[in-house]
Amino acid sequence: MSRTPRESIDGIVGQVMRRLLPFLLLMYVLAFLDRANIGFAQKALQHDTGISNAAFAFGAGVFFVGYALFEVPSNLLLHRVGARLWMCRIMVTWGIVSAAMSLAHSATAFYTLRFLLGIAEAGFFPGVIYYLTRWFPQAARGRAVGVFYFGAPLAFMFGSPLSGLLLDLHGVLGLAGWQWLFLIEGGLASIVGVWAFFYLDDRPDDATWLTPGARKTLSAALDDDARAAAAHGPRNIAAALVDRRVLLLSAIYLLIQMSVYGVIFYLPQQVAALMGESVGLRVGLVAAVPWICSLALTWIVPRRADRTGAHRSWAVALLVLAGCGIGVSGLAHSPLVALLALCCAASGFIAAQPLFWTFPTRYLTGAAAAGGIALINSLGSLGGFIAPTLRTSAEHAFQSTSAGLLLLGAASLFAALLIGTAVRLRTARETPAFPQPIHRVR
Repeated sequence: MSRTPRESIDGIVGQVMRRLLPFLLLMYVLAFLDRANIGFAQKALQHDTGISNAAFAFGAGVFFVGYALFEVPSNLLLHRVGARLWMCRIMVTWGIVSAAMSLAHSATAFYTLRFLLGIAEAGFFPGVIYYLTRWFPQAARGRAVGVFYFGAPLAFMFGSPLSGLLLDLHGVLGLAGWQWLFLIEGGLASIVGVWAFFYLDDRPDDATWLTPGARKTLSAALDDDARAAAAHGPRNIAAALVDRRVLLLSAIYLLIQMSVYGVIFYLPQQVAALMGESVGLRVGLVAAVPWICSLALTWIVPRRADRTGAHRSWAVALLVLAGCGIGVSGLAHSPLVALLALCCAASGFIAAQPLFWTFPTRYLTGAAAAGGIALINSLGSLGGFIAPTLRTSAEHAFQSTSAGLLLLGAASLFAALLIGTAVRLRTARETPAFPQPIHRVR
């Protein structure tokens, strides 16, 4: 008996997921480690270099300035030269700069290297999101991006104990623990970057690991999606960069990223305070717990959203969960309650993001998609610059360590409000992905 179109394309999508997503996931784990490992290095780095809390907050955030400035050009170059070459360049250069962080013995060096790290990594995340649109039809995109987002919790599940262990190498070969942290994690990124050049394919037509029939079927499904997106979206890069829907989504993503990085940069120190210990292996193991919870939710929710088409509703619910979790983590007096609240926060803002990225890909395609996705991520990533400084300022202004977390929780709730109102009218069209053939878009 012949297979139905849905069964056929589902099998091909499964094959593509097994081939590409584990490798892309590894890349994202390393990206997240190199972006956020200063949260583990903070105390030791400040002790050895004399960098103040305000200087650390500025240095943590200035990464996102360089990142934001070069996002769009980087993604347009990826569109032009292909993912395998450009992903190799991104990972090798960011690995080198991350390793050079071991030489940051002054505030000026710290600022400079963090800024350069942002430039080096610019284009990685939107590049992968754009790359996934070249391989996964719209009806499977939530699941695909959801698996890719496993990188964040996995980075903290395995990276938290690894970072703690590397810090415990203090004094080996005359190097401080925080220097080992940057050297080893940066070196791993460069190695995987070289591997990416030989492993990735730019498009389905280049995939010798797919049969000719599978390449043809997948390309046809992707072409159907591209035509549907082009029918009601901007037709070129310039139009995408000023499209009001793109700008709205940029603002929403900025609010989400404020919540994410306002928590991530300080999570090891927050857990250490709850445990009454300094950051090390034990704190790293406990700090991994929220990310284990987020893995479970990120596995379940995007799949359910793809089946029902309710991406917007789930995104709203998850961001409300994140906002409440962030706020409660700052108010709770019980370490257990605070840890449970952090589990809710991490689960909410990690699982919501794969759903968020299904919104722009409904009406962006081709070069417009490369530019529009990069702009959303670029402007949104400024939340990573704003959050540490805003959190520190709120804590000083109100003389309370809870004030900053309450403000970040409010940002997550406001993002949920915008998705629940403005996105309904301007972007998201929540149509069931199945039981229609996976390549069909209404």
